[in-house]
Amino acid sequence: MLLGLLWILLPLIVGYLIPVRQAGIRQAIDQGVGASVYVILLLMGVSLGGLEDLLGQLSRIGATALVLFVVISPINLLALAWLSRRRLARRQPLVDSDEGGSAPAGKLQAMLGSLQLAGVVLLGVCLGAGAQTLGWHLAPLAETLATWALYALLFLIGCQLRNSGLGLRQILLNRLGLAIAVTVFVSSMLAGLIAAPLLQLPWNEGMALASGFGWYSLSGILIGDQLGPVLGGAAFFNDLARELLAFLLVPLFIRRTMPLAIGYAGATSMDVSLPVIQQYGGITCVPLAIVSGFLLSLLSPPLILLLLSF
Repeated sequence: MLLGLLWILLPLIVGYLIPVRQAGIRQAIDQGVGASVYVILLLMGVSLGGLEDLLGQLSRIGATALVLFVVISPINLLALAWLSRRRLARRQPLVDSDEGGSAPAGKLQAMLGSLQLAGVVLLGVCLGAGAQTLGWHLAPLAETLATWALYALLFLIGCQLRNSGLGLRQILLNRLGLAIAVTVFVSSMLAGLIAAPLLQLPWNEGMALASGFGWYSLSGILIGDQLGPVLGGAAFFNDLARELLAFLLVPLFIRRTMPLAIGYAGATSMDVSLPVIQQYGGITCVPLAIVSGFLLSLLSPPLILLLLSF
């Protein structure tokens, strides 16, 4: 777990250590970040479309995943909306309109941007499913390429951080980032307790299902190993749906309720969702996303195992 987090943080740190003074190189870095967002989303869709018997899995676990999603997401969003109105959130600097890509100015443009992101994922799913039908197993290759693309992207974001005027103290010691992580954690545990009786599960299993915080690959594996493939699949699709919805919410809400947009991305705010947060929110949102995502990523694996040990 810690080694995986190190591999995520290392490209950011290396990129941060490299000063870039030429305006042309800075512009190329910004363009690279924007383009990489779509590449990673496309590869993620290919990986999803390549899952074996995807329709069969959906028919068995869809109801459980739907209950989890319907219970957890509104409670998370309400708690994060409350946080966004607190004095701590209001004191946080607003998103930077001059850094980090072309964030849409209007609500219609933001919606179109969200639909475009979702469309790229859908295109990837179609390509992955079509390749699977022809006997081409592209999912492993897509996952490998997406991993390396993500490392390269985090390196570029690290370069942006170095040349944005943000200090390491501002990046690593961020009170609002910590508050976002705590709010997501507490509201998710409450949602898990509410979902447990609806799914006819013990309280600890309901809370474990709510402890993925969007990290669908990890939650699906850990819960599936302990509770079987049905609940493991439900955890997977619940957290996957959370990640996909986060891609839609970030462009719409990042400029009005920044903690809500970043917090709902959960553990993915420090890696997969980070480019979207940076693109639409600006470079000043990156420290918040890194802090909250790091804490939730660090908490999720031991929390799931602890809850399932009761």
